[in-house]
Amino acid sequence: MGTLKPWARFPLLVAAHLLALGIGAAVLQALEGPPALQLQAKLRAELAAFQAEYGACLPPGALEELLGTALEAQVHGVSSLGNGSEARTWDLPSALLFTASILTTTGYGNMAPLSAGGKAFCVVYATLGLPASLALLAALRCCLLPLLSHPGAWVAIHWQLAPETAALLCAAGLGLLVAGTFVLLPALVLWGLQGECDLLEAIYFCFSSLSTIGLGDLLPGGSRGLHPVLYHLGQLALLGYLLLGLLAMLLTVETFSELPQVRAMVKFFGSSGLLTAEDQGGILGQDELALSTLPPSAAAPEQATTC
Repeated sequence: MGTLKPWARFPLLVAAHLLALGIGAAVLQALEGPPALQLQAKLRAELAAFQAEYGACLPPGALEELLGTALEAQVHGVSSLGNGSEARTWDLPSALLFTASILTTTGYGNMAPLSAGGKAFCVVYATLGLPASLALLAALRCCLLPLLSHPGAWVAIHWQLAPETAALLCAAGLGLLVAGTFVLLPALVLWGLQGECDLLEAIYFCFSSLSTIGLGDLLPGGSRGLHPVLYHLGQLALLGYLLLGLLAMLLTVETFSELPQVRAMVKFFGSSGLLTAEDQGGILGQDELALSTLPPSAAAPEQATTC
């Protein structure tokens, strides 16, 4: 692959990405297609049994209209089920979680504004808030990322390792630490507190939250019968978990992106016609070195002519 032309490397990367998308879609279709069909058949059977038993007491189309209204309300996070803790959708803890999901681009989808004013405010709030959040994360990254380089230097010195190997070991250790602290440990806590989901679902929720996928099919504190105080505490705990976990994920991704192996791969697939800052710095350094080796009369010919 080293003999591949530079202009053909980027299309090869795009083709590999499209191939990965196709493989992922095919695997998900094979895994999720049969359960979705089974659930759809079960739902149709339940509706048929309900209409057969109570259809004479209902006007035509009344059940479909009721279900449509309930589903439309559910899309916006409004539900009349439960003991009332989940029904108060726009209380302060839930609103804080919603704004955090906007600023962190998680977007669980369990809540959505109903009014035109709320939708317009979300547009303005995200337009102003996302750059501010990115600036804050960039500032925190500049402060914390240099601290993560100290373990790599210590490992390289005390274990007599090459800098590339020490950086790779430190990045792997940081990845395991973040995975254990912000994925496995919260998943165990969520699994113990909320008995409706198993451990795999809890891990799936934590990973989808920290990767900002936020599919919204699982939410902590969403089980019916939960005390309102515990429900609100769960919302606030999720808010803090998102902010700290996303910062840890950002530092981990930045650490891996600075690895020499990753930078070499990016440089290989990048355009060879563009000069990076390091390349420009090297060229300037070579120019300065070349000028310093010239005799004074050759180094400043223009000054000699003007005199």
